[in-house]
Amino acid sequence: MVEEIRVERRDNVAHVVLNRPSVRNAVTLAMWRELADIFLGFASDRDVRGVILRGSAKDFSVGADISEFERIREDHHQAAAYEVAVDACSGAIASLGKPVIAAITGYCLGGGCHLALACDFRFADRNATIGIPAAKLSIVYGVNSVQRLLALTGLSNAKRILYSADRFEAEQAIRMGLIDELHDNAVASAEKFVQRLSANAPLSIAGAKFMLNGLIMGNGAMDLVIAQRLVDEASDSKDFREGREAFVQKRAPRFLGE
Repeated sequence: MVEEIRVERRDNVAHVVLNRPSVRNAVTLAMWRELADIFLGFASDRDVRGVILRGSAKDFSVGADISEFERIREDHHQAAAYEVAVDACSGAIASLGKPVIAAITGYCLGGGCHLALACDFRFADRNATIGIPAAKLSIVYGVNSVQRLLALTGLSNAKRILYSADRFEAEQAIRMGLIDELHDNAVASAEKFVQRLSANAPLSIAGAKFMLNGLIMGNGAMDLVIAQRLVDEASDSKDFREGREAFVQKRAPRFLGE
C-alpha cells in the first residue's frame, strides 16, 4: 500500500512529503489528521531541527480532496468537524517550535495553500501557481487561515485572493506576499536554508516563533505566561552559556536545545 504521507530524514531535517501524485497530492480528511500527528511528534524529537513540507512529483498540493466532500462534508455539522481537523493540522504546523518551510512546486491551491500559510516560510519554484478557490465552492475559509493570510499579504491582497478565487503565478504571488522566495529548485534551497537555521539556538527559535505567531493572531492569542516561561528557560539554558562562550572564543556554537 502506497504511503499517502512520507517522512524522510536527512541529517537533522525532516521532509514531510504529500504522496498522492496521481491526484496532484490532494489531501484527504485522514491525511489532515495524520499530518497533525506527525508535526505534533516532531515537537519532542530532538533529532529534528527543522522541517520541509513538500509534495511528491510535480505539485505541492491542489488542496482538499473534494471527491470525498459529498460523503464527509455534506452539511454544516460535518463541515464543522472537518474544519476542526484542518485547524488541528495547521495549528500543529504553526505551533511547532522549529523552522518549517513549505517547498512549493507546481500547484499550491486551496488546502495546499492552507498548509503553506501555516509554515514559517514559503520557498517556491518559478513555475508555481498559488490560489484559494474557496469562493468557487461556496466555502468560507477558516478564521485562523484567514488571519495568517491577512498577516502575510495585507488587507487588499487578502481580499483579492479570497474574493476572486484566482490562481496567481509565482512572480505575482511573491509581490503579494504569498511567497517569500523564488528559486530554480525550491526543495534544495529550502533544505539549505533550514540547515543554516539549525545551527542556531533551538530555544531562541522556539521562543521567537511562539511570540511572533501569537502576536499576528490577535489579542488574546498569545499566552503571556508561556511566553515569559520561554524567555526564562532560554536565559537559564546550557545553550545560552554555550552561545556566550562561543562568542568570546570566536568559534561556532554547538547548540543542543537544552
